Amino acid sequence: MIFSGFFDLPWWGYVAVALGLTHVTIAAVTIYLHRCQAHRALDLHPVVSHFFRLWLWLTTGMITKEWAAIHRKHHAKCETAEDPHSPQIYGINRVLWGGVLLYVKESHNKETLERYGHGTPEDWMERHVYTRHAMAGVTLMLAADLLAFGLVPGALIWVTQIAWIPFWAAGVINGVGHFFGYRSYDVPDASTNIVPWGILIGGEELHNNHHAFASSAKLSSKWYELDIGWMYIRLLEMLGLATVKKLAPQPRFAQPKPAADFDTLHAVIANRYDVLSRYAKSVRRTYTEEVERLKHWSPRDAEVLRSLKRALLRGQALAGAERARLADALTNSRALATVIAMRHELAALWDRSHASKEQLLRQLQDWCRRAEASGVASLVDFSQRLRSYA
Repeated sequence: MIFSGFFDLPWWGYVAVALGLTHVTIAAVTIYLHRCQAHRALDLHPVVSHFFRLWLWLTTGMITKEWAAIHRKHHAKCETAEDPHSPQIYGINRVLWGGVLLYVKESHNKETLERYGHGTPEDWMERHVYTRHAMAGVTLMLAADLLAFGLVPGALIWVTQIAWIPFWAAGVINGVGHFFGYRSYDVPDASTNIVPWGILIGGEELHNNHHAFASSAKLSSKWYELDIGWMYIRLLEMLGLATVKKLAPQPRFAQPKPAADFDTLHAVIANRYDVLSRYAKSVRRTYTEEVERLKHWSPRDAEVLRSLKRALLRGQALAGAERARLADALTNSRALATVIAMRHELAALWDRSHASKEQLLRQLQDWCRRAEASGVASLVDFSQRLRSYA
């Protein structure tokens, strides 16, 4: 006779238990490993912090230092050959289905752990239990699942727990989150928001928002976005079990100033990703108008612009033949050429760390003057919006 376990549930009860247990693991990853340890966006009460460490040991065998180091390296080397798991480098299929293998490979890189793993727990439990016996926890969880739910349901629940993070976090977030979806912010990498409702993966679905403001404890930014991980953090905060340290800046607007001043400069730099996302709308507007105009008297140029639409709208650099084709097509579109060139000039504003604030202000004022004198309607409107950042 097969042991049935202490809990005799209907089939949907076992499904509910599996989803509940895996959701606790998701919460541990997004709140503890990601937002607290990797990015220091919040502090957790020692009781909460250790519960998450214990739970992750039981359900994943992941080591805090390894996870934080690999994730920090991902941000530092995003979409380059040194990125541990970029689908732009390895391909979407390899990251989606084999992301856990890329994680394990990078976890053996001692240089990664030494350079990026600082500030993570190194107490007695971490050294002598969680790190030294990383796989003992999942074995204990298997025994607990079998005792609680019986041989077959318990084994299936355990397999679900073990496979949940490798697929959804290592595969979907690291893969799909850099390949498919929508973008709220024009960041340099290929990160995307998979869906606007971050429930199944704890809010990590809002991956583009995270790459724009990596140290923010809250991943949602638009009114229609939901970050369930942030809801849990707010609940912990109300109970005195968490302290939020960092949030993404929220842009504020006033009447456009006659000329940009130091306050405008500070607001523009602080909200640079919001600025670029709004500028992307100007690019899209001009692009649509120019493609429509060119298709009537220069169909070839219109087709070139259509074929390079994604790169144009995202501000991605082109090389070789594509770059030459674009330059040729833009000779017949002064408006689009101007909008594209001035986007690079605007983005360069906050990359000039060597410049004084007086120099940066003059550059911003000059940019606004040229934008409003360009005759390009979308640029004129955007410049006025830029002068309204407060």
